Amino acid sequence: MIIAPLLSLADRNYGYFFGLFIALYLLWKSGWNWAKFGFGQKISLSTILKGLLLAIIIFVIIDICIQPFLEIHYGEIDLSSVDDIRGDFANFFILFLIMWVFAAFGEEFLFSGYYMKHLAEFMGNTNKTWLISVFILSIYFGISHNYQGTSGIIAVGLSSLIFHYAFYKNRTNLALLVFAHGFYDTIGLTLIYINKDRIFYDWAWNLINN
Repeated sequence: MIIAPLLSLADRNYGYFFGLFIALYLLWKSGWNWAKFGFGQKISLSTILKGLLLAIIIFVIIDICIQPFLEIHYGEIDLSSVDDIRGDFANFFILFLIMWVFAAFGEEFLFSGYYMKHLAEFMGNTNKTWLISVFILSIYFGISHNYQGTSGIIAVGLSSLIFHYAFYKNRTNLALLVFAHGFYDTIGLTLIYINKDRIFYDWAWNLINN
C-alpha cells in the first residue's frame, strides 16, 4: 500500500497492476484460498440481486444527488479517458468487458479483499479496525482517481466509502461488492455511450439557477 501509490506517480496502472500481482501471488501461495480474500460464500442469485440494488442506491446517492453539485463547485469530472465509447458500440462493449474484469473484479479483489481486509486484520481484526480500514481505503481509492480531477476524487471517495462499508458488513461475501461495482460502472458507461452522462449536472445547474 506504500509502494503502489509511489508507482502510480509515474502511471496509475503501475500501482494497480503491482498491487494486483502481489495479491494474486499471495492467493496462489495460499493454495487458492479465496476465503482469505473475502470470497467465503458461494455466488447466489440473492448476491447478484443485492449487488444490483446496492449499485442503484449508490448511483442515486452519489451520481444524481451529490456529484452534479460537486462539479458545479469543483469543476467537471474528467472522463476524457473513456470519450471514445460515445456512440461507438464496439468500443463500449470492449470497455464493458475490461471493466468487469479489471474494475469490478480486479479493483474489489485488490482494494477490498486484499488491502482493506488485511489492513483491518493487521490492526487487530476488530469492528473498530475494520471501520478504520474502511475510511483509509476510501481515501486511498478516491485519490487513486486523481486523473478525474477534484470532483472525481471526492465522488469516487464517497462511493467507495459505501462500497467498503458494505464489505465491512459482509466480510465473507466479496462477490457482493464485485457485482455492485460492475453494475454501478455499467450504468455509468451506458450513460456515456448514449451521451447522457451530463443530464444530472444540467438538472442541478437549472435547480440552482431557478
